[in-house]
Amino acid sequence: MDFWFDFSSPYAYLASEQLDALAAAHGRVVRWRPYLLGVVYRQLQSRPVTELPLKGEYFHHDVARSARFLGLPFRPPQPFPVATQQAARAYYLLEAKDEALARRYAHGVFRGYFLEGRNIAEETTVCAIAAEAGADADVLRAALAGDLPRSLLREACEAALQAGVFGSPYVIIDGEPFWGADRLPQIARWLESGGF
Repeated sequence: MDFWFDFSSPYAYLASEQLDALAAAHGRVVRWRPYLLGVVYRQLQSRPVTELPLKGEYFHHDVARSARFLGLPFRPPQPFPVATQQAARAYYLLEAKDEALARRYAHGVFRGYFLEGRNIAEETTVCAIAAEAGADADVLRAALAGDLPRSLLREACEAALQAGVFGSPYVIIDGEPFWGADRLPQIARWLESGGF
């Protein structure tokens, strides 16, 4: 199962709090794949939903309602949205060394932004969250200055486009795509039945 997401997506945050347990209940493993929604928007000549009349207002209302429905804590962050290049680059650097650490870090980024209002666009914040997850912040900061993290994220964005990913969250199970946190019940049924 591939879980494609942008760290600034509140719907991805909602999915991130449930997806691993859902997969594990069916003997599956989730591969977390952060990417940049901005890359997709450029490809589709689109804009973030928050910039669209009517849809933007609904979006904010729906995210808060969805969090309440799922029983998940949520605080609308400010500013919103933010650039997530640093957060995603750090994820791939951490994942290359320790996947469990990268997963803890990813949860920390989501919770830091959507619960604590931390600015995940800032390298200092990203490194602090990584340190809280168990990483060496100084080593990560030095690595973020190199070319490797840019290359890893570029490859991830290209892979997302090749896979047909256009939103966040976007889950692909054995080639079957599911877009949105509201698709989790369908994902559960798919995993239970082997497809429908």
